[in-house]
Amino acid sequence: MSMAGNLRKVTGLDRVSGLRKVARLARRRTRVDLSHPARSPLGSAVVNCVTYQKGVRVPEAGDLVDSVERVRKSADGFVWLGLHEPTDQEFAGIAELFDLHPLAVEDAVEAHQRPKLERYGETLFAVFKTVCYVEHKELTATSEVVSTGEIMVFIGPAFVITVRHGRHGSLGPLREELEAHPQQLAKGPAAVLHAIADQVVDDYLSVTDAVQEDIDQVETDVFAENSARLDPGRIYQLKRELLELKRAVAPLDRPIQELATRPIRVIDPEIQAYFRDVSDHLLRAIEQIAAFDELLNSILQAHLAQVSVAQNEDMRKITAWAALIAVPTMLTGVYGMNFAHMPELRWRFGYPAVLVVIAVGCLVLYRGFKRNGWL
Repeated sequence: MSMAGNLRKVTGLDRVSGLRKVARLARRRTRVDLSHPARSPLGSAVVNCVTYQKGVRVPEAGDLVDSVERVRKSADGFVWLGLHEPTDQEFAGIAELFDLHPLAVEDAVEAHQRPKLERYGETLFAVFKTVCYVEHKELTATSEVVSTGEIMVFIGPAFVITVRHGRHGSLGPLREELEAHPQQLAKGPAAVLHAIADQVVDDYLSVTDAVQEDIDQVETDVFAENSARLDPGRIYQLKRELLELKRAVAPLDRPIQELATRPIRVIDPEIQAYFRDVSDHLLRAIEQIAAFDELLNSILQAHLAQVSVAQNEDMRKITAWAALIAVPTMLTGVYGMNFAHMPELRWRFGYPAVLVVIAVGCLVLYRGFKRNGWL
């Protein structure tokens, strides 16, 4: 199989002469970051394709098929193929070359999956939800706080395939960090899986810390002066974003527990100890999210209680002023009936007397309401 024909079959790139050219393009970029809108700096779904022997990056020689066959025979290396949002056509050849299960391939291409861990023969398929905190100047009822993406990982005895969806969660810096520690990378594809899981969970903790600042700000605003005027939509928006974060984090607990405790052929027992550390960090993130949810419920209840208290105070003030207005209204209403026989109508001091009565009555009521806190 020719180099060009292999690449066309694997990724559908007719204008690229082969994986050797892809590798040259990749080497020119020492740090791959896909946070920009472009799908890949290589112009396709392929982000990088590297062969490792005993934890050391091997210069590219031959096509992808040759690399896979070589590491399978040597039994001390693996191929790491990274992709970003591949199409069905681009992934079809890769699935055939690595004998990937059709159900896992469908999940990897379609995305929008829950975090999970599945085994298909000697191949392990893991799904991670990536999260990113969205910076904003001020939290509003429509602010996006948490953005999510996905990383799918296929690992076998001689390969790692990562499929990333979304604009964040780039694995370029992670690859560089692993290459700086060849002793860890020499432990095989399981070491890459652990590194990805560790980075994803660390991002969870970073996002929860950032979300806590938003919650603290809302809590401060709720208990500040004139808090009854606070838009409750901000609290609901935080709860919605926290729910999205929970959907990304909580389901990962079971897959990480399996990786940390259950014997799996492609997972070295030494690597399982590292997964237990990831599990501890994940548990911390889950507990923080649960605590945030309870805190937001308390903040919302406190805000509603303050709104109710403010409404009661307003009603008392309205009632007090209505009572004050009722005194002159009653007296002027009586003397406005214009009956022929009203003794006070011809009294010389009637008008000032009525004014005095109105003033004294209003003053007594005002002092009473003021003393009781109604005004």
